[in-house]
Amino acid sequence: MSGFTPLTATLGGLLMGAASSILFVADGRILGISGIIGEIPVTTGTNRSWRLVFLSGLLTGGLVILVLDRAALAFAAEQTVPVAVVAGALVGFGTRLGNGCTSGHGLCGLARLSPRSIVATLVFLATGALTVFIVRHVLHLGRRPL
Repeated sequence: MSGFTPLTATLGGLLMGAASSILFVADGRILGISGIIGEIPVTTGTNRSWRLVFLSGLLTGGLVILVLDRAALAFAAEQTVPVAVVAGALVGFGTRLGNGCTSGHGLCGLARLSPRSIVATLVFLATGALTVFIVRHVLHLGRRPL
């Protein structure tokens, strides 16, 4: 988090809140990335089209940032590629198990005061904290604290 600034964090939060609000108010849909993208292979027609447009917007946003400020996307990997692949698979499994991801539960579900989303978000946060503790302090992998 060496590039953290309160201004960019606030702007990012406002944009995410605006995007999730627009999708919910305009179309009654929850902005949960795993649900939106995960349903692309099994849907058809307009239900698939808006999901593809959404995915295109995510990719286009990344490309715009890449063109405007390539350094904004630079990061130092703390783990190997196999560890990242396993971590990604576990996150995918978790989103299916939890019937949603952090964006769906954390952004939209909490805004609607959904009890299921409150519990899911607390489980996401606790699991993340426990994982970091185990990986960094028990297994001694990844970056060392300063």
